[in-house]
Amino acid sequence: KTPPHPGGGLSTSSLPAGRAPAARPDRPSMRPPACALAVPLAVLLAAGGASAAELRVGPGEAIGRIADAARLARDGDTVLIMPGTYRGDVAVWTQQRLTIRGAGPRPILEAGGEAAEGKAIWVFRGGDFRVENMAFRGARVAAGNGAGIRFESGRLQIENCVFEDNQKGILTADSPTAELQIRDSVFRDAPRDGTPLPHLIYVGRIARFGIQGSALGNGYHGHLIKSRAAYSEVRYNRLDDSPAGEAAYEVEFPDGGVAIMVGNLIVQGSRSSNAAIVAYGAEGAHWPGNRLSMAHNTLVNTAPHAAAFLRIWQDRLPGGVELVTRTNLEAGRGTGLDSLPGEHGGNRRLPPGRFDPARPESLRSDEPAAPLAPPLRPTAQFSPPLGTRTLPAEHRWTVGALQTVRHAPH
Repeated sequence: KTPPHPGGGLSTSSLPAGRAPAARPDRPSMRPPACALAVPLAVLLAAGGASAAELRVGPGEAIGRIADAARLARDGDTVLIMPGTYRGDVAVWTQQRLTIRGAGPRPILEAGGEAAEGKAIWVFRGGDFRVENMAFRGARVAAGNGAGIRFESGRLQIENCVFEDNQKGILTADSPTAELQIRDSVFRDAPRDGTPLPHLIYVGRIARFGIQGSALGNGYHGHLIKSRAAYSEVRYNRLDDSPAGEAAYEVEFPDGGVAIMVGNLIVQGSRSSNAAIVAYGAEGAHWPGNRLSMAHNTLVNTAPHAAAFLRIWQDRLPGGVELVTRTNLEAGRGTGLDSLPGEHGGNRRLPPGRFDPARPESLRSDEPAAPLAPPLRPTAQFSPPLGTRTLPAEHRWTVGALQTVRHAPH
């Protein structure tokens, strides 16, 4: 079962040189501590020059609270957050262009029972934002959809971040022009406290969603990824709900749309509450185009009972869906991709007993695969524990997500 789409439940260091407080009446004058006066001017100014500032936040800095930085930051600034745990320091960001970066060891944002606007640890609205090297933990609200990040409109890029033990890791509103991109990040540990369907990532009806080089796992009744976006691209990730996870679907596209999945290792745990690994169209078609393309994925069912490696609700998609699958590797018991109406080629199956999901090398196929054309040809693969590794242009392709890269002798 899947909940209604999120739109129905949403409300919609010191001051840098050359930017005097008198010229910025809405930024209160703050006398920096003596240690901050020693910071070189070059560190305080962002690459764009004196018009863009670097605001340092944390213990011993002129700005101690992230919420204050969210109020003081201006378009084009960089907010640099010092290492540490920030408990209950929630914020709403409304700038037109902003970078927020954790310094050194990843700073931890612990919700501590607080939620900005009753929604999330951080809320983003209307601008072009980039968030790097931050951890979001423990978001809870009474409605059951407390998020590490609530993204409402604009463009948001997430890189090298961790989301754990949140009712929703990232939750977006329905915004037809919004774009969300995630790279090299971790989503894990859905709460087991009665939260209804705690999806690790829940993308509403936005224009574009992409995720790559990321690791997701240990879900509980919700999905690891649920996307209602018009265009979704899921590349080079490890979605692994074994051994103790109890997610429903590993990936779901309930509203159809255009979805591309390339080079993902997807492992469904034996305790899953849904006997399907990837799901498409369960709630009918919302977008004018419905197309699902899957290439070089490794899909694993660890349960002793059969599962559907892909389930499509054809009867709920009156215009039909264009399905293309190429050189995917299936492991375990279940209904294969080739059983569905569509264009298939080069998909293979590893029977039970021929693999161990705890040992990725056992999920590697040596069977050659014909090179595919973009966008289905992988240019990288997931590189444990996080991120991607570029594949050489002359790579010898094999079936599935895990490729063996052969280096030329010196």
